[in-house]
Amino acid sequence: MSGTPIPGKKKITLETISVTLPSGVVKERRVVHPGHAVAMLPIEGDFCYLERQYRFAVGEWIYEVPAGTIDPGETPEETAFRELIEETGMAADTLISRGKIYPAPGYTDEVIYLFEARDLSASDAYGMDEDEQIEVVKVSLREMEEMILDGRIIDAKTICLAYHYFRGQTKS
Repeated sequence: MSGTPIPGKKKITLETISVTLPSGVVKERRVVHPGHAVAMLPIEGDFCYLERQYRFAVGEWIYEVPAGTIDPGETPEETAFRELIEETGMAADTLISRGKIYPAPGYTDEVIYLFEARDLSASDAYGMDEDEQIEVVKVSLREMEEMILDGRIIDAKTICLAYHYFRGQTKS
């Protein structure tokens, strides 16, 4: 798909498409093409690392896992390794794929590839984008679960990764 670039957004385009509904009615719909992204749950023993980040679209600080946009020519794995270092200052030796999600399929074709990041170590290559305000927070995995249940974590990709982690812990 292609579309019209959105002013001020180098990677995001907007496309108007014609859709034939099951009833035979033809409607025009707009599809946002933001590119694809990755999200990682960095795990160290019984702890994980989350980010507390101000999100302008919702006007509040939220807890979420590290994430970022896949650059042209990059694989999801390469992006996950890079973004983890840039946003948290940690490198992972191991990435475990946890599939992919469509975060908002009603208006966008964005795919987010999900990973657990393991075997963490400090990295000197730390450096957020200039428009990011991120606080890295280390919490126990049990606390992360409580934060989801009590509504402190409301980010969908974070909840999906937590689901995969906790579901994997209950398998025999």
